[in-house]
Amino acid sequence: MGSHSLTKGQNPDLVFGLYLCKGDLSTDVCRHCVVSAVEDALSRCPGGKEFLIQYDECMLGYSDRNIFMDSGTATQIITWNTQKVTEDQSDKFNDAVRSLMNKCAEEAANSTRKFAVKKSIFTSSRTLYASVQCIPDLSSQDCLSCLQQSMSKLNFSSVGGRFLVPSCNSRYEVYPFYNETVVTSVLPPPPPVSPTPLPPGKGGNSTVIIIAIVVPVSVSFLLFVAVFSICLTKRAKKTYDKTAESDDRNEMTTAGSLQFDFKVVEAATDNFSMCNKLGQGGFGQVFKGTLPNGLQVAVKRLSKTSEQGENEFKNEVIVVAKLQHRNLVRLLGFCLEKEEKILVYEFVPNKSLDYFLFDSRKQSQLDWTRRYKIIGGIARGILYLHQDSRLTIIHRDLKSGNILLDADMNPKVADFGMARIFEMDQTEANTRRVVGTYGYMSPEYAMYGQFSMKSDVYSFGVLVLEIISGKKNSSIYHMDGSVGNLVTYTWRLWSNGSPLELVDPSFQDNYQRNEISRCIHIALLCVQEEAEDRPTMSVIVQMLTTSSIALAVPRPPGFFFRSKHDQAGPSMDKSALCSIDDASITCVSPR
Repeated sequence: MGSHSLTKGQNPDLVFGLYLCKGDLSTDVCRHCVVSAVEDALSRCPGGKEFLIQYDECMLGYSDRNIFMDSGTATQIITWNTQKVTEDQSDKFNDAVRSLMNKCAEEAANSTRKFAVKKSIFTSSRTLYASVQCIPDLSSQDCLSCLQQSMSKLNFSSVGGRFLVPSCNSRYEVYPFYNETVVTSVLPPPPPVSPTPLPPGKGGNSTVIIIAIVVPVSVSFLLFVAVFSICLTKRAKKTYDKTAESDDRNEMTTAGSLQFDFKVVEAATDNFSMCNKLGQGGFGQVFKGTLPNGLQVAVKRLSKTSEQGENEFKNEVIVVAKLQHRNLVRLLGFCLEKEEKILVYEFVPNKSLDYFLFDSRKQSQLDWTRRYKIIGGIARGILYLHQDSRLTIIHRDLKSGNILLDADMNPKVADFGMARIFEMDQTEANTRRVVGTYGYMSPEYAMYGQFSMKSDVYSFGVLVLEIISGKKNSSIYHMDGSVGNLVTYTWRLWSNGSPLELVDPSFQDNYQRNEISRCIHIALLCVQEEAEDRPTMSVIVQMLTTSSIALAVPRPPGFFFRSKHDQAGPSMDKSALCSIDDASITCVSPR
C-alpha cells in the first residue's frame, strides 16, 4: 500500500498534504494514479486552499487545516449504485452488509496497513464484497471511529455504495471490485526536488507551500488514469455531480501532458520500421517503440479515414486515458500532426491471446488453470468498461487478437477506445458503420448496426468458447458437408450431452470437468440470439466466481447454422475441425 503525508509551513500559512493508494494495488499502479491526481491538482485548483481528489485507486488532497485527522469537519463524498435492493430482501441485505463491513473495520483498525477486504455469501446467486481503509497515521481507535461514522452515513438500500472522507473510506458491492491477492509492498517516500512556481493565485504563501508538497510527488510518478474527482475551495464547494459535469468541459486542460511530439514517436519506432511492426488491425498498424527514457511502448498509427477534428480526437483520447483497470491496456498518450493520428500504449510483452491459443506448438503454454484466469480477467475488464468506469464504453471489437498478455500471462483488453475515438457518433444505439470482426459480432449488430453492452457480451461468449477449445470461431467444418462455426459446433455438442468434446486436447486430463462445463454453459448464455436473453457482465462475473449460482437453460444461439439433421431433431453426428481464414473489418453496410 502506498501513502505519504506531509506538513509544511507555520501558522497562518500551514499546509497539510497526503496521498493514499488502495491496499490491493501494485507499486506501479499506485504511482501512475497519484501522478494523475497531482496533475489535476495543479491544473484544476491553482490558488485553492483546500483540494481533495478521489479515484478508484488512490486519493490525494491538501488543505490549510488538518482535514486528514478530523473526519468530523471534513468534506464527505458519497456515491451509490443506482440499482436498488428488492423490498423483500432489504432488511436481510442491510444486516448482511453492515455485519460484513463491521468485520472489515475491526480488521483494518487493528492492522498496521489500516486496510481490509472481505466477502460473504448473501444468497445462492449473490456474494457481498466490502473494502475499508484508513490513512496509516490514524490510531486504531481513530480508524475504527472514522469507519463506523462512514458506515452510519451509508444507506444500504442500494446494491453498492462508497463513502469517502480524507481520513478513511469504505465501499461495498455485489461484485468483486478489488484484487483478492492483496499486494503488501509499500511505496518508498518520494525524493525531494525544488518546487516549480505557479502563476499567482488567491492562496498567497500557501500556494508556494502546496507546490512544495505536490510537485515532488509528481516528479516521481508516471501519468495514468482517473475515474472521478472533486475540487473544493473555501469560497465555493461543489457537489460531486456538478464537478463531474465540469470535468467534461475542462478535459482539454490536460491534453498537453498526454501529447507526444511526432519526431519523438518517429524516432522511437525507427521511422515506423517494418522490423518493429507488431501487427495490423482494422484501425491501423501497431509498432514497438522505445522512448528516450528507455520506456518500451506500443504505437498505434491510425488509418487516415477518420473525419474527426483535432479537438474531438484529443477529448476522446483524454477520456480513454482516464480509464484505469489492471485488465485494460494503458493508454499513455497521443500524437496529432497533420494527417497523423497516433496512440501510444504501454507495451505488453507476451503478444496477444491468439498468438498462443491458435498455434499447436504454443497451446500447451496455456493450461486450463491459466485460461480460466484469463477468462475471469477479461470479464472484469469488460465489466469495468460497461459499469465501473466514469463513462459507459462498449468495446465492439472484442476478440482474441485484442486480448494482450503481460509477463505473468494476465489478460489486458486492448483497443477498448478505438471505436469511440474513431467515430464520435457511434455511442448511439444504431450506427451506419459497423466496426469489428466477423464471427465475434452479435446478430443485431452485424445485420442492423444495433449495438449495446449485450453485443460485447455476445463477443465475450465466442471468446470463451475459443479459449476452451483452442479453435477459432470460423474454423469449424462439419463432416456431413455443412459449414458452421464454433458456436454451432458447441450447441450441437451441448444438445447431444457431450460438451466436453469441445475441450482443447492439449489439456489432456488436467482440468476440472465441472469448472469447464460451467464455462461452456455461461458462454452459450452469452451467445443467445436475443440480446435480452444474454446476461450482463456483472452477472457473468458473479457466475464465474460463485459456483453455487444456478444457470439458466440456454436457447439456440445466434448465427446457428442448421443442417437437415437439426431440422429433424438432435443428431449424433461427429465433427472435425480445420482452419478457415477470418478477417477484420472496419466498415460494412448493414443488411
